[in-house]
Amino acid sequence: MPVERLLPTQEAHDLIELTRDVADKVLAPRVAECEKSETLPDDVFPALGAAGLLSLPYPEEYGGGNQPYEVYLQVLEELGARWAAVAVATSVHSLSCFAMATHGTDEQKSKWLPDMLGGNTIGAYSLSEAQAGSDAAALACKATEAEGGYRITGSKAWITNGGRADFYTLFARTGEAGSRGVSCFFVDADTEGLSFGKPEEKMGLRAVPTTSAHYDNAFVPTERMIGKPGQGLPIAFSALDSGRLGIAAVAVGLAQGALDDAVAYAKERTAFGKRIIDHQGLGFVLADMAAAVDSARATYLDAARRRDAGLPYSRQASVAKLVATDAAMKVTTDAVQVFGGYGYTQDFPVERYMREAKITQIFEGTNQIQRLVIARSLAG
Repeated sequence: MPVERLLPTQEAHDLIELTRDVADKVLAPRVAECEKSETLPDDVFPALGAAGLLSLPYPEEYGGGNQPYEVYLQVLEELGARWAAVAVATSVHSLSCFAMATHGTDEQKSKWLPDMLGGNTIGAYSLSEAQAGSDAAALACKATEAEGGYRITGSKAWITNGGRADFYTLFARTGEAGSRGVSCFFVDADTEGLSFGKPEEKMGLRAVPTTSAHYDNAFVPTERMIGKPGQGLPIAFSALDSGRLGIAAVAVGLAQGALDDAVAYAKERTAFGKRIIDHQGLGFVLADMAAAVDSARATYLDAARRRDAGLPYSRQASVAKLVATDAAMKVTTDAVQVFGGYGYTQDFPVERYMREAKITQIFEGTNQIQRLVIARSLAG
């Protein structure tokens, strides 16, 4: 049953209806088979791009949809309810455009942003390294100044859509050790000296690859540095505030999908002469699931509205990511319980929802990191 949404404009209502139509026709019929085969049809992202769903929160002058974040996130939620892997990759694409859109020069934005947002290309975010996940200041991938640009040497890890993306927002060390020596670069996928590792064998989100990237003296022109030398981590962290809201929205979509399937099954399945939803013990489980989904949605919308209003929202973004992803893990686990033995089989999607929910508690900053951000905010 579609979620009844409180949206700010008729345009936003129309956008949600368009998203549902595309998601139901392009995503939902394929998700089960593609997740099993770990493949992604080549037409999926072009279909989202043609519908304008890959550029929603960015300015119209550069090809964006100029939508408020509260609307964009609800689009992500709708995608996440059908196919979490695709929704995550869409969120990461938006994240990868953030640095250029907010810190690029007018010349850089005019040159590259229209193609980044035009729907024909998809981006990836390249921050983490094997030994520098939560501790981004420990990055070791190095950019050494050379004539006309920089030579990049080192490896990056955990890149969503790695090897498939058309461009990468890369963070590499240009200076001293610590948080002040990292810079941001815009890198084409076909850059000489850039290669990718074998896709990780993951618990969930299998249709979209997650890989490492290896830079072997790869040359990146100076004009492709975004922001100033040493400004990389502030750019990365400001992008992650927005990215965490994207993951929160996807997690809510995932939880909503699990809730919908659990309710539908509980209305059909009978035990002891009545529907299992009419047994108080099971009905209360479903009620708690619904409360968790609604609460998580309200949390990410509050943070998004703060962002749209130009208010500080970093703490609220961490709260939303923490609350929504913990809710997704609990709701999907309970959905498996509602299905009983069938929930433990691949005949129904709830076991996939449960596997997919786990990663939302880990990437874009683990939930332990979110608690650290929140605690530091409270400490002033």
